[in-house]
Amino acid sequence: MRRVLPLKLLMAVLLAACVTVNVYFPAAAAQSAADQIIDTVTGSTGAAQPQGKNENKPQGSTLVPQLAPIAPLEQRAEPSALTFALGTVLNALVPVAHAQASANIDVNTPEIRAIAGSMAARYQQLKPYFASGAVGFTSDGHVDVRDANAVPLPERANVKRLVSEDNRDRDALYEEVAKANGHPEWKSDIQSTFARRWIAKAEGGTWYQEGGGWKQK
Repeated sequence: MRRVLPLKLLMAVLLAACVTVNVYFPAAAAQSAADQIIDTVTGSTGAAQPQGKNENKPQGSTLVPQLAPIAPLEQRAEPSALTFALGTVLNALVPVAHAQASANIDVNTPEIRAIAGSMAARYQQLKPYFASGAVGFTSDGHVDVRDANAVPLPERANVKRLVSEDNRDRDALYEEVAKANGHPEWKSDIQSTFARRWIAKAEGGTWYQEGGGWKQK
């Protein structure tokens, strides 16, 4: 009885770990995807992402430990039920972990390209208002009119229209990226990633929201 309870407990913990790995959000891949789209929209040339230092290591080398020397046949002990169960679960877990570690975010669908193209055309119209401080980036991945007084009166209605249309495209973009990658539940994470990257990649002097107020980059 003492051996059965620990085994059940171990199995429960390892199975829970499998579930955790399966829902892992690939934040680094999402940031790279966001940068790619932002560069497309703004017409910027994004810097190449640095490759990992372990790029030339054998695949999976960071996940599988080095094995100890194998003992002579006569010294080997029969595997216990606990060891067998542990090995079975880990054999299932390691490929899943590796697949998640190499996850990628696909932003090359026709729907995403169409949204990005629409935003790119509109960005050229909004760019002067970003430069003047009339429009800025919000903390939730949208844009907003920061200072209507910085917009000439005859242009204000047009600026409000551009901002409204751009925010519709932004919402559609975040939803489509999540859906295109088979995880619609990632929309909020995708949106948060984009929100940070719009600000990080904005030109100097651009206004953005932080902590409930506006700041200038």
